[in-house]
Amino acid sequence: MENKEIPICIIGAGLTGLSIAYYLKKRGKKVLLLEKKKQAGGVIRTLTEDGFTFETGPNTGVLGTTELVELFRDLGDKVKVITANPHSESRWIWKNKRWNPLPSGPISAITTPLFSFKDKLNVLLEPFRKPGQNPDETVAELVVRRLGKSFLDYAIDPFIGGIYSGDPGRLVTRYALPKLYLLEQEYGSFIRGAIKKRKEVKSELEKQVTKAVFSIEGGLGELIRVLIEEIGEENILTEAGNLRIEKEKESFRIQFDHPTRGTEEIQAKRVVTTVDGKSLHSMLPFIETNDLKQIELTEYAKVIQVVLGYKQWDGIPLKAFGGLVPSVEKRDILGILFPSSLFKNRAPEGGALLSVFMGGINRPWFYDRSKGDLERTALKEVEQMLQVKSNPDLIKVYKYEKAIPQYELQSGVRLATIQKIESNYPGLTLAGNIRDGIGMADRVKQAKQLGTTLD
Repeated sequence: MENKEIPICIIGAGLTGLSIAYYLKKRGKKVLLLEKKKQAGGVIRTLTEDGFTFETGPNTGVLGTTELVELFRDLGDKVKVITANPHSESRWIWKNKRWNPLPSGPISAITTPLFSFKDKLNVLLEPFRKPGQNPDETVAELVVRRLGKSFLDYAIDPFIGGIYSGDPGRLVTRYALPKLYLLEQEYGSFIRGAIKKRKEVKSELEKQVTKAVFSIEGGLGELIRVLIEEIGEENILTEAGNLRIEKEKESFRIQFDHPTRGTEEIQAKRVVTTVDGKSLHSMLPFIETNDLKQIELTEYAKVIQVVLGYKQWDGIPLKAFGGLVPSVEKRDILGILFPSSLFKNRAPEGGALLSVFMGGINRPWFYDRSKGDLERTALKEVEQMLQVKSNPDLIKVYKYEKAIPQYELQSGVRLATIQKIESNYPGLTLAGNIRDGIGMADRVKQAKQLGTTLD
């Protein structure tokens, strides 16, 4: 058994852990990342096969925080950020057996068949409605109160399905969509708040937070590759299993098993975990069981992604970001993303690459269906909804048991418990998507805050 000392140990080498380590290294800090999988990167992975370049995890990100913009600026020419093609800005919503573009302005909002006439009039009254008084109001309750049921059914529900694979009737707005919550609380109205925020003076850095959809040339896996290169492979140890942390006087003792190195022990003054909430119990036996249970209660959406590649596309023109399917339409998928419409070189010329998503918080049983059954379901839906006649040249199925944590009512207790644990055990930080948001921009924001302050 080898025993060594390290100032800072990070558990989990996904985007959060890698970004924390990157900024610690920039400050000259010595750091070690431990990852139980065979490769770093977490759920982010890009594959190339038979002329198709596809993601097995997140397909895109959003330029939504200054921290993400700064990360790309810091990495410079080592990664080339690409934004979605302008013709793919349209978002489609399925209603009455056809796709309808989500309104992008006042005229399309009035003419769209997605919303009822009554709710279109409701939009005119939205600036004059009083802010809600319930801090635990769900996204569904907030939207119905301010805009109406059809906006919930045909805008917010599919949007939540696309982001969280979740249920707007269960997600609490101040946790799941804090920016939307603050628009109402600080400005009294979504519309008034959006107008005032557009008028606010922004720094040059803030102006680069465009909310544009992005990827990396060659795929998001290139970002992971560059971060690993910057951190140094010698500072990342994969296949570290059966990890267990014990608290000592002024440090932590970390023990783990490695397939070739055997059992190892590390002493670390600081430990940062970036793993999911359900993995903490066995990892942190010194913490009170009831506290860890509050974090373990976090529910995760089980999501399936079926990747379909067509060398020659004979369906409807895919001039959109993708299509989302509202729950009220009762179809077997959450939506279809069109990566080859978003970015160049994702499919052969004249072909198409699709990502079909199924499962989610309201259909967890999809996770247990066979690969063949999931393939047949995806093909049936694509054939009916996109009018494709040919068979795909590429088909891959990926399952994610703990894909996306749900920021529901229990989130308040979870966040308070995390704060309590960190206070009780100085030197221990519980990070990752169990707090501070789920998107790539959220992960990098959290990582930079930690990476530039931890000692």
